[in-house]
Amino acid sequence: MFCYLLAHTLEPDSLVAAAARLCYSTAAASDLLERESEHLSASLLRKLQRSGHHSPFEHASFTFGVDGLSRVASHQLVRHRLASFSQQSQRYVKMNDPQVVVPPSIHSNPQARALFQRGAEAASALYQELLTLGIPAEDARFILPHGWETRLVFTMNARELHHFFRLRLCRRAQWEIRELARLMLSECRRLAPVTFELAGPSCVGGQCGESPSCEKPYRNMEDVLRKNDE
Repeated sequence: MFCYLLAHTLEPDSLVAAAARLCYSTAAASDLLERESEHLSASLLRKLQRSGHHSPFEHASFTFGVDGLSRVASHQLVRHRLASFSQQSQRYVKMNDPQVVVPPSIHSNPQARALFQRGAEAASALYQELLTLGIPAEDARFILPHGWETRLVFTMNARELHHFFRLRLCRRAQWEIRELARLMLSECRRLAPVTFELAGPSCVGGQCGESPSCEKPYRNMEDVLRKNDE
């Protein structure tokens, strides 16, 4: 899987802080943004996060591109309704090669991996045969497995990203979307370190919000951002 940050709001930390200050100021938004400094932004954004005043975070948006995500994971991703998605179409793009995401549990088992690859290749061969019989690609694709790779471009604002990270970085989340969330958070923290300073699963700096719990809380953000080892 490859995840790229394609575009983002300029100076997201400063913009969110200036938007929050506007609520309590007679100054123009442009003036507030000009006056904003890294030090002032950091103090205010931490206060906003801890107080639950999250609406200013909606002004900062981030657009990602992802290649090599399975349709299993993309079905989970598009459940996040406060976002915009564009996904590669299997109606108009021919699926010529058997490009299937192999789960780690299968990849680590030689016998299971052989069975999985054989099934993926058989589905691909049937797909190609249906096309040669004149079946439209939009119908031939029904034979393709859920694990088939896809590509997406999607945009979320910072508030929705916090919600996404809280759910999808939890150890109980499916491994593939958890890895996607890890890559996304790494990019977000690089560009807006204060806005996403407190982003992550609820067990980091708080109590687990899941029932039942995984009973293996993350120790800190470094633990969260470490590549999945499960």
